[in-house]
Amino acid sequence: MNKQTICIVSPALAQANNGNWQTARRWAQLLRTRYQADIASDWPAAAAPDLLIALHARRSAAPLAHFCAAHPDRPAILVLTGTDLYRDIRSDADAQASLERATALVLLQPAGLSELPPHLRSKARVIYQSAPALQPATRASAPHHHEILMVGHLREEKDPRTFMLAASYLTARTARLIHIGGVLDPALGDAATAANAAWPGRYQWLGPLPHADTRQRLKHAHAMAICSRMEGGANVIIEAVTSGVPVLASDISGNRGMLGDDYLGYFPLGDAQALATLVDKSINVPGWYAQLQGQCARRAKLFTPEAEQAALLDLVDNLLHTN
Repeated sequence: MNKQTICIVSPALAQANNGNWQTARRWAQLLRTRYQADIASDWPAAAAPDLLIALHARRSAAPLAHFCAAHPDRPAILVLTGTDLYRDIRSDADAQASLERATALVLLQPAGLSELPPHLRSKARVIYQSAPALQPATRASAPHHHEILMVGHLREEKDPRTFMLAASYLTARTARLIHIGGVLDPALGDAATAANAAWPGRYQWLGPLPHADTRQRLKHAHAMAICSRMEGGANVIIEAVTSGVPVLASDISGNRGMLGDDYLGYFPLGDAQALATLVDKSINVPGWYAQLQGQCARRAKLFTPEAEQAALLDLVDNLLHTN
């Protein structure tokens, strides 16, 4: 018996190595235990899938619209991955139309539900992303350096300038701010190069690294910083938490949905001095750092591949069975 087919339409493919691609790659793997699942920038009209999964309401609006028009009897899932949820659906007509067209909506954390128009919330569900757990790195009692890692391409949504500027406020002698990510905004690339020169030994921009290398670097970090202005549900938070690495996060809805409202590691959006204060505290106050570790360890249970696969298959199975 032939397996039913699923096409995951992603605005970013392997060469982008960003969050949308990581979601598409992982979901294809999780679905292939039961379905034939492929990733593309558009669905194949000559062999339309039984079910479409579209990532990003605005950037995948055209493939989603064409699929729903050509195959109104087949289900389509729209995954709201970040900038679409927290920006585009407020003002972009294509993104708004995508919300209406999709059979089901998927959010990557629960705080995003309040961003949806009330009449659409009933067709939305939350599926937390996942990452395989890594054994936490053994840490020296008095390390020479405490590495704080930021992982994200240089673009305004990730607010890398706040991370750079935090280097100027650090007081902990052992703190090192390390940024991994490629240049999407040339001005931010110039800023990172300038920060390398301005704060040697405090800030270092490594450029893009392969995903596996980044995960290993993250595993050995003292903490991970995420400074983003908007996030649908950052996979890098999951990769940190499932490696035993605490997170220092900008206080935005998407990060609260991942880490919880009671999390101790938030700093005000865009406040480099407040981020530096948290970095210093994580190094100088072991008890507070241990509290962060404990909070992250409790959240890690939400982010297992088994839980993500079960939720994803449950949604897909039910849509294909009832359509």
